[in-house]
Amino acid sequence: MIRFLYTTLGSVALGLGFLGIFLPLLPTTPFLLLAAFCYLRGSARMHAWLMSHPVLGPYIRDFQEGRGIPLQSKCIALALMWPSLAVSAWIMPVAWARWLLLIPGIGVSIYLWRLPTRAATPRQPTPHHDQINRE
Repeated sequence: MIRFLYTTLGSVALGLGFLGIFLPLLPTTPFLLLAAFCYLRGSARMHAWLMSHPVLGPYIRDFQEGRGIPLQSKCIALALMWPSLAVSAWIMPVAWARWLLLIPGIGVSIYLWRLPTRAATPRQPTPHHDQINRE
């Protein structure tokens, strides 16, 4: 029963983490780390899938090992977050509450800039189709 609860909680956390990629006020990293934690205790198969995922796996491993995130990722996150917060403030019906959006915006900005910055890993050149056929 406990394994089922961990797996369910991990799936909910993964879903929220995925939504956090697109919604500026929903954090992605804490939910992905929670999903990895829950899957580790609830489902070895789901944990292996998450950690080997081509996009999320390296992100989680790098964060867990304290290697930080690339500067480009930090810039993209901030470049998407602040316009999203501005649009959210613009459509918010309560004028005084618009200023409250500065709290998560400033908090996330400080958090991102305090994380260690690692050099972007160079991409391996993909072989041309002709080179593959010759091998």
